[in-house]
Amino acid sequence: MRVAVPDDLLAGHPSTAYFWGRVAGNGEIENDRLTVTTNDEAAAETISEIVGSEIDHDRKTRDYAHNTDITKTEDEYTVEVTSDDLFGMSGALGLPVDGRGNYRFSAFADHRRDLLRGILEGCGTICFKSSSGTVGISFVHDDAELLELIQQLIDDCPVAAPYDDLSETSSGGYWFGVDDDVAADFGIWLYEETEDTGLFAPSRRRKLVQSLDQATDVDFDRSQFEA
Repeated sequence: MRVAVPDDLLAGHPSTAYFWGRVAGNGEIENDRLTVTTNDEAAAETISEIVGSEIDHDRKTRDYAHNTDITKTEDEYTVEVTSDDLFGMSGALGLPVDGRGNYRFSAFADHRRDLLRGILEGCGTICFKSSSGTVGISFVHDDAELLELIQQLIDDCPVAAPYDDLSETSSGGYWFGVDDDVAADFGIWLYEETEDTGLFAPSRRRKLVQSLDQATDVDFDRSQFEA
């Protein structure tokens, strides 16, 4: 499906909220360009459609965020934006995510779910926790202030989703997890109705559905997550 895209990438819109969430999660910003990277080809195509740029495909090996002794090799798809119209005279300084630790998400207040989904796909994980029989959702990033902002966004969402305090990772970053008892409901809220918008990474949604299937005492409407 084609993704609805506004003329202005800075405007409040579901597509721009999702895009800037991806930028916040794992984007790289320089003064005249930004890049977003994903290992999900369909998500890369969605991001490419939003910004009107081509996709660069590569394979990369990297450390796991929680354990740097373990590495993984995977496909990597990168979308780059180099636009004078986007960056303007002030360069990256005026963007919702400027690469200097400033985040301006007020324009996306009406699209918080798309913003949080983009952030989760950029710097979060979804899993099944066999020890507790529950869905696990966590966020990992080098910038503690971004994680604290994510917690504020979660506080304002319609699904009650308590979370842990920030902890340090072995790689020097930070992370927190949504409480096990509510992670399933939070994940369902993030991904329900995404088939109507196309603003999601199919691999992440499949992982959520697999985790929901494995979790104990979780009822959900599978039709919300099927093409």
